[in-house]
Amino acid sequence: MYGLELTPEHPVETLSDLAADAEAAGFDAAFVSHHYNNRDQFMSLTDVARETDDLLVGPGIANPYETHPVTLASRMATLDELSGGRGLFGVGPGDKSTLANLGFDQDGALRRTLETFKVAQQLWAGERVDHDGTFQAEDAALNYEVGSIPVYVGAQGPHMTRMAAKHADGVLFNGSHPRDYEWAAEQVAHGLGDRPDHRGAFDFAAYASVSVAEDETEAREAARPPVAFIAGSAAPPLLDRHDLDHDRASEIGDAISRGDFEAAFSTVTPAMIDAFCIAGTPDAVEQKIEGVLEHADSFVAGSPLGPDLESAIELLGAVFGRLDSA
Repeated sequence: MYGLELTPEHPVETLSDLAADAEAAGFDAAFVSHHYNNRDQFMSLTDVARETDDLLVGPGIANPYETHPVTLASRMATLDELSGGRGLFGVGPGDKSTLANLGFDQDGALRRTLETFKVAQQLWAGERVDHDGTFQAEDAALNYEVGSIPVYVGAQGPHMTRMAAKHADGVLFNGSHPRDYEWAAEQVAHGLGDRPDHRGAFDFAAYASVSVAEDETEAREAARPPVAFIAGSAAPPLLDRHDLDHDRASEIGDAISRGDFEAAFSTVTPAMIDAFCIAGTPDAVEQKIEGVLEHADSFVAGSPLGPDLESAIELLGAVFGRLDSA
């Protein structure tokens, strides 16, 4: 699977046009990201589904804090129905920096994520659900039939990655450097060792920030915003893996939390861009994606894609075409 992430910082109509461009360029899937300060994720996905024919569509990712997990399961089932069975359920704890604005501290993130998609799978199977865990549900059910929807867990740390490999259909691993994927492959292997056979195949999908343009400098400058969000919420072991300054990363996270995005983006260092984004010319990006795919099964190109989105999608489509035929 070759996919892309669309961010609803842009109008919904723009996202749908970009998704149609991606489908024409040979992409297989489109995920729409979520932050409360952007446009609505599922409304965006609805329009993307209507404007495409074969593209797989889903949240990348939905978090089970702002929305009750039972409601989230119903929204995902509705999207799958609307798209004719093209839904992919990307679920995970979400962005720590922006969730803090809403009073959520992500306590028990792994357990809440696991409980969310397990309850969703029960509901999609037509079961009535009683649940008392990180959230409550009493005699909950959906009043319509739902097909089987693949679940992809958004992960970055070891425990979430292992849990995804044991319980889910795939993982959207948040990383952009081959070093991270070599490490993540070990976590996936650990989880697969405990995976029951009846769960079937597992898709280890790279969910990597990509910024591509013919001009390398422009591509790297466009990478600053997503790199800031990644660095600002990065766990200490991830920062250590790339020899990055913890204090500087904390400074970025604090700036994001108070809404000072200009300060956050300007604090990003070249080393952070190298660690947290595949940025550069098409040839350079292709080589870096090849390095990631030595460990991962699939590749999803995440925000920002590049300084010009239409051009970036065209360039990435060509890159994926060459990789697919290699």
